[in-house]
Amino acid sequence: MKFPSILLAAVLIATPQLAAADTASVNIALITWVDEWIGPTLSDPMRIAAQQGGHSPLAMFMGADIVVKAVMFGLAIASVLGWAVWAGKILQVSWANARLRRSYRKLAKAGAVKGAQAKSFSGPMRAMIRAALAEIDISDGLNKAGIKERVASELSRIEAGAARSMQSGAMVLGSIGSTAPFIGLFGTVWGIMNSFIGIAESGSTSLTVVAPGIAEALLATAIGLVAAIPAVLLYNHITRVVTGYRARVGDAAALVERCLSRDLDRAERITDVPHTTADIATKLAAE
Repeated sequence: MKFPSILLAAVLIATPQLAAADTASVNIALITWVDEWIGPTLSDPMRIAAQQGGHSPLAMFMGADIVVKAVMFGLAIASVLGWAVWAGKILQVSWANARLRRSYRKLAKAGAVKGAQAKSFSGPMRAMIRAALAEIDISDGLNKAGIKERVASELSRIEAGAARSMQSGAMVLGSIGSTAPFIGLFGTVWGIMNSFIGIAESGSTSLTVVAPGIAEALLATAIGLVAAIPAVLLYNHITRVVTGYRARVGDAAALVERCLSRDLDRAERITDVPHTTADIATKLAAE
């Protein structure tokens, strides 16, 4: 409970000081940073917008105070991060699906788990085959139904772990989609508050006084929606892609179980076949 209280107190103390920062000095520092890390391609338009003003989105951004600037900048970073996470996750799932298909075809062609080299497979199938072989060695001589049950339990655990690992990055998109509208709303409220402060200081309700604060407020709202709407759509897409991957992992686990069952039945049949004349006589006497 102490850390959230300290963090809240720090935010309440720092916010008025940040709000009191001079817009011109903040613009100079921001332009200098952009010129150093990105280059004049972006810093020159920002410098022109800060000097000349206007009603373009960049001019409204440069004219906003530091709190609204921070909101807009944070939402823009969140939007870029969301697209980057989506692209990275699509590449990751595509690569994992390709590896899984190759391993699936290889095991389906072999038709057996015994004799398979786990290291020659990749992805979840390597862990599945390794688990099946380990269980066969440990359970040598035990009932085959128990072996199947224990292997099925281990394969379910591996399947859930693979799906959970693939789903991990998608939570970033879900967080952006759920929080970006409220962060944009905070910028909206702050911009409208600046408009009322301007009215109180000037004693005029002219649009010249009110418009700049409302404009930056609406811009913050728009950026929040630009970040949130694609994030929700991309999150839904990633969820569908990961669900398909999990279904393929489930098919791979079913294949391992079928091959294991086939191996156990073969082993039982070989054990039941008599190999010597004495074994044949014993079996005939028993019948």
